[in-house]
Amino acid sequence: MKGERKKSTIAGLAIASAALWCVLNVTSAAAGLFDDEVARKQILEQQKRIDELKQQNDALAARLARVEEALKNNQPVLELVSQIELLRQELQNLRGQIEVLGNNIDGTAKRQRDMYVDLDTRLRRLEQPAAAGATPPATPATPAASTPAAAAGGASPSAVSAATPASAPPDATESRAYEAAQNQRRIGNYQGAIVAFQSFIAQHPKSALAPRAQYWIGDSYFNLRDFKNAIASQQKLVSTYPDSSSVPDALLNIASSQMELGDTATARKTMDGLVSRYPLSEAAEKARRRLATLK
Repeated sequence: MKGERKKSTIAGLAIASAALWCVLNVTSAAAGLFDDEVARKQILEQQKRIDELKQQNDALAARLARVEEALKNNQPVLELVSQIELLRQELQNLRGQIEVLGNNIDGTAKRQRDMYVDLDTRLRRLEQPAAAGATPPATPATPAASTPAAAAGGASPSAVSAATPASAPPDATESRAYEAAQNQRRIGNYQGAIVAFQSFIAQHPKSALAPRAQYWIGDSYFNLRDFKNAIASQQKLVSTYPDSSSVPDALLNIASSQMELGDTATARKTMDGLVSRYPLSEAAEKARRRLATLK
């Protein structure tokens, strides 16, 4: 009886152990199943994110392909951009050259102003003696009966010629008119100076200041960059007043005008003639220096 009870107890323990083992296995399996589900969800989410990134990458690649295709189809636009860049560089180079040329022009203008100041000073020195002789000494009267011609009421040709100088010294009126014209030139009103000097010559054609007035007409045209009229005015001085001390300066001004017109060969010829005819003049010395630079 006791043996059967003992066997029954052992059997119950065995059954209980088996049941416990089954419960533990089921619980472990359930726990494993739960962990796999979370991981699977995380994997699916990552896969979904990867897919989205792939889609974005594909979209960007497609846009890039379209841009490349557009650029290929718009090759003239690329060439235009390249040409614009080259033009920018050339513009910068031109600005640099313009700045250099501007400095050269300023230097040349200064030298030209100095030359004219020097010329003006020299001509004023020449004009002062003429002005000083504005009141010539009185000429002794010729006796009424000194010659048969005088007795007849006439004058001999030689006496008339001696009494009439080729170029009368300027009086006060002439000097004032000439100085007024000079003032117009000094303040830079070259057109006004031309009119004033032309009026002076018309009113006082025999004045000792007439050749200088004619020179300043040509000089004023030169400053107005009217080189053709400058040449014509100075040539008029040379032909009308060939013995004037202003002729060498007029020839130099003619040569300067010819160079400004681009006629270097004629300018060289004019300066050669100046040096040959008036070798001791200051204008000839300047012509020599210019000729040296042309060689």
